Amino acid sequence: MNIPEFLLEVSIVVVAVVSLLTNFSVVLCFTQSTELRSHVPGIFILNLSFSNILLGVINMPATFLGVAQGEKPFGDLFCQGVACAETFLTTNAMLSMAALSMDRWLAVVFPLSYSSKMRYRDALLIVAYSWLHSGTFSAVQLLMDWGAFSHTYASCTVHRAEAGPRGGSYATFTALFHGSSFAICLVVLCFAYVKVLRVARFHCKRIDVITVQTLLLLVDIHPSVKERCLAQQKKRSQRATKKIFIFIGSFIVFFSPYVITRLVELWPSVHIPRYWGISSKCLSYAKASTDPFVYCLLRQQYRRALVSVICRILRQEHYMLHSAHSSTLDTTDDNYVVKSCT
Repeated sequence: MNIPEFLLEVSIVVVAVVSLLTNFSVVLCFTQSTELRSHVPGIFILNLSFSNILLGVINMPATFLGVAQGEKPFGDLFCQGVACAETFLTTNAMLSMAALSMDRWLAVVFPLSYSSKMRYRDALLIVAYSWLHSGTFSAVQLLMDWGAFSHTYASCTVHRAEAGPRGGSYATFTALFHGSSFAICLVVLCFAYVKVLRVARFHCKRIDVITVQTLLLLVDIHPSVKERCLAQQKKRSQRATKKIFIFIGSFIVFFSPYVITRLVELWPSVHIPRYWGISSKCLSYAKASTDPFVYCLLRQQYRRALVSVICRILRQEHYMLHSAHSSTLDTTDDNYVVKSCT
């Protein structure tokens, strides 16, 4: 085993572990918090977490075995199933991100009519379309027998094993697949978040004007207080811009190398280096481990729900230990657990 392959294997394991832990944490927050379940965007987040968890359970271990063994893991049927799962899950994840961006756009641009424009029924219909869209490409891939092990990516993926990935129908399928998933989702993300950023900057400017006028009226206020208030207004505007760049930038950084590589390899004279193919595949997997932080876990509602779940688990373990070793534990342990969770 050489160093590049070892690093790739380690990166796949790390990405899989982080992805499973973070996405399971998101699902756990939803199961334990009625507040999160009452929000319509939670349906899109659950759908995204569902895809990321299955990627971490099915596709990432299969790719790890492909890198470690240098050949397909198990048999042909297993490899075809993993390839179809990858097509379905990656497309479903991208469409979920697009749905979240549209939901954010409606909530910010049309706040008064948001509840009527985005209801639970509407969200379920969008998720149903996402499944239908993803399932259609997976079914076509299965019927055309385009799921096989690719040595370029060391994984079971969309691949025409018989005559190489350069047939006319295969090229059309590949272009349509990435065009209807990556390209359309990128356009939707850019449109929605640019609109959100414009509205956010407009509101920040209004707040800035009101703040400046108020500070000018307060002639007795210390200059340092005025500077602090203006600095906070500037940070608020920069924070909104940073979030938008994170949403769009993470999508481009993690997915575009793999998508561009899959499109470039359709040219007959192009040969994709193996390490580049595997690296681009691992980079697309890494998006599944960052999605919970980008969309969920850094928000106060999710942190509060996660902390309450962890504290509940700690209390249960403490009481079990207390009942089993009542002679060795005292009430100070119970007070410590209660204080750490408040």
